[in-house]
Amino acid sequence: MNDQIEPGDAGGHGALGDAEYAEFMELAAQEGFDAEEIESELAAANAGPLPVLAVVGRPNVGKSTLVNRIIGRREAVVEDRPGVTRDRVTYEAEWTGRRFKVVDTGGWEQDVLGIDASVAAQAEYAIEAADAVVFVVDAAVGATDTDEAVVRLLRKAGKPVVLCANKVDGPSGEADAAYLWSLGLGEPYPVSALHGRGTGDMLDAVLEAMPEAPAQTFGNTPGGPRRIALIGRPNVGKSSLLNKVAKEDRVVVDATAGTTRDPVDELIDLGGKVWRFVDTAGIRRRVHFQDGADYYASLRTAAALEKAEAAVVLIDVTEPISVQDTRIITMAVEAGRALVIAYNKWDLLDEERRFYLEREIERDLVQVQWAPRVNISAQTGRHMEKLVPAIETSLESWSTRVPTGKLNAFLGELVASHPHPVRGGKQPRILFGTQAGTKPPRFVLFASGFLEAGYRRFIERRLREEFGFEGTPIKVSVRVREKRGRVKK
Repeated sequence: MNDQIEPGDAGGHGALGDAEYAEFMELAAQEGFDAEEIESELAAANAGPLPVLAVVGRPNVGKSTLVNRIIGRREAVVEDRPGVTRDRVTYEAEWTGRRFKVVDTGGWEQDVLGIDASVAAQAEYAIEAADAVVFVVDAAVGATDTDEAVVRLLRKAGKPVVLCANKVDGPSGEADAAYLWSLGLGEPYPVSALHGRGTGDMLDAVLEAMPEAPAQTFGNTPGGPRRIALIGRPNVGKSSLLNKVAKEDRVVVDATAGTTRDPVDELIDLGGKVWRFVDTAGIRRRVHFQDGADYYASLRTAAALEKAEAAVVLIDVTEPISVQDTRIITMAVEAGRALVIAYNKWDLLDEERRFYLEREIERDLVQVQWAPRVNISAQTGRHMEKLVPAIETSLESWSTRVPTGKLNAFLGELVASHPHPVRGGKQPRILFGTQAGTKPPRFVLFASGFLEAGYRRFIERRLREEFGFEGTPIKVSVRVREKRGRVKK
């Protein structure tokens, strides 16, 4: 079954069973950690998908400035001219203890052509994919024809909407905000994204409107076929691979890149099991320069990856590994999916190209050395029988959990033999940890001080050496003990 109930789910402790949780909390108390912060960290590590808030509006109304205000740091690019933000950009935010994702979008305009049309389409997709929407209007300018068009789009989408009347820098601007009642979206919240005025009230309204995120099911019914996404840049042979494993021409194959635009779900009997393969459209490097169909193909590919349990990334070995290839692999890793890398068109490889390919893999894919590698030919069927064992290995690792006692014994030996470097006269150390969840494996470590990024990578590498985790990303978060120190005995 692909949707097993993990140990401890019924007890509300994520992947920890009741006895293990009680033992863990006792250990945490001995080390001076507050029970509430421990539970908060476990909940965060074991959280499913976060609800998504899309920030939309016409160009230059202050969307990116508002996003920076919501996330509490300057990350979204802001310039005093329209059209700076083109791609949808996603950030993680928190308000009054509740976490959610914020999507910054390019400005929406009606009746536009070229790149502006893609930006508008992108904003439309952001609305479709969001759980709630903040619609930003320039209160000083008032409602324009474009704003009215966005309102019609929002009504059609049927998503909860909070109306943000931006650029209200003082009480005198609140009268301008009041005029926006005419849009029919309810109360306009007067805000100055630049100075932070009124953003708290607006975010309170957002949390009230935004639903809790649903449980992650990966698009499957319990016990159904495992869902595998075939992803890669255009013309690497995804459709040919699907046809070969299906033993018939299920998908149109053409030498022209981008033949496939909609994801195609196929039930495939392979290696004695039934799998649900999804052949997706190729992901192009510069989304906002595509025409509408190619643009939506890229978005559908990302959506297919979100619903999959594992990703098979195809790479064309006859061409140098590109930035597109590494970006697609990164998408799969960041989505937390089990991963297999299939090097396609192996039958066309000569000795010289093989030499350079191995160097490219060492240089460009060093961060995913843990992913199973399969050298195949979708055209001839070469080594196709190795694909299923690789997928099964990755999925098994994806669901693996290390008991807390075993993990802490390992961490104790690790800290003793390889302590954290001394920095500023201090030497932080890992006190204890637990694996808070699976799919993918998520570890929470509790430390006496800040652990440097290099040491965190070292921990991840040693976790893999000790416990395997071949074919799955693993996520490690660290919680530092507050300065109040150890509880007195």
